[in-house]
Amino acid sequence: MNRLAQEAVLVGLARRLHDRGSWGGETHLQKAAYLLCELGGVPFDFDFILYKHGPFSFELRDELGSMRADRLLEREVQVPPYGPRFIVTARGRELERRFVRTMDRYGAALDLVTGRLGDRGVMELERLATALWVTRELDEEAPVEDRAARLHQVKPHVSLGDAADAVREIDDMLAEASALAG
Repeated sequence: MNRLAQEAVLVGLARRLHDRGSWGGETHLQKAAYLLCELGGVPFDFDFILYKHGPFSFELRDELGSMRADRLLEREVQVPPYGPRFIVTARGRELERRFVRTMDRYGAALDLVTGRLGDRGVMELERLATALWVTRELDEEAPVEDRAARLHQVKPHVSLGDAADAVREIDDMLAEASALAG
């Protein structure tokens, strides 16, 4: 995927998250982009690592900065303790409209991810994205309990019960993504 198409998908992701009640900060975009790549097969040119709050891409962070410089996104500062959120600009919406085939190709995946993540808080996003990470690391066929234990191991602040719930939800999302790809 070329850079402009990638930016169009990221703009579409930010817009759809906002439309579904998301805070739309960097953490939301990071986790949603990871899920979009892994669940929806979107070929982003970003490497994700397991970091402080789950899967994270330094390349995506840089790309979001470039998109702000290109005036596709802007940051809206919030009253502390809340961090800034990303807002899609008119220029960003125009880019998204120019890539109608790309947006059509990934529309169902965008809807799946943003529909599931829209109004989630950052702690829930961390659990879900990390649940997908450990599922990919171990195996989708590994028992829920094993994947939950691994999630708890890498994120000790996540209880085993919350980890198991996150793994089950990821299993549902994987099944839904598979049906969409169908």
